[in-house]
Amino acid sequence: MHAPDLAPRLRTLLEQLPDDAVPITYQQAAEALGLTPPRTIQRVALALEALMREDVAAGRPLVAALVVSRRGDLPREGFFELAVALGRFPADPARHEAAYRQELVRVMALRG
Repeated sequence: MHAPDLAPRLRTLLEQLPDDAVPITYQQAAEALGLTPPRTIQRVALALEALMREDVAAGRPLVAALVVSRRGDLPREGFFELAVALGRFPADPARHEAAYRQELVRVMALRG
């Protein structure tokens, strides 16, 4: 399955998860979408990038903020790189975590 097919399914998954179930990890997203190896995490990441582009174009909060690395409570580096490239986050990496926390609040507010 290619990222263009996966992105709408991932958006639906993220929008339908209960508030107390988010954020989820890349692995949890892959499993919920029924992805099988190889490159399950890479496919989730590509779908998340497509969602980020859609959200920025539409002026929406980044639903991709609901997916984090299992090594912490932040998305992977690619999320931050693309958020900067899309003009949503400041270029200064020292400000990325604060920008992410604000984005997560915006996404959660829309869910209610």
